Amino acid sequence: MNKNSVWTIVGVVVAVIVAWFVVSALFSVLWFIVKLALVAVVAVVVYLVLRGAFSKHE
Repeated sequence: MNKNSVWTIVGVVVAVIVAWFVVSALFSVLWFIVKLALVAVVAVVVYLVLRGAFSKHE
C-alpha cells in the first residue's frame, strides 16, 4: 500500500465517524422537536377539557 491509499482509508474512517455523530445529533434534535410538539398537543387537549369542565359548573 502506498501513502495515498493509507490517507484515503484514514479519511474514509474519519468521515464515517464524523457522519455518525452528526446524524446522531440530528436525530436527537428531531426527537426533541417531536416530543415538544406532542407535549403542546396534550397540553391543549388538557386545557380544553379543564375549561369545559369548569365552565359547566358556572
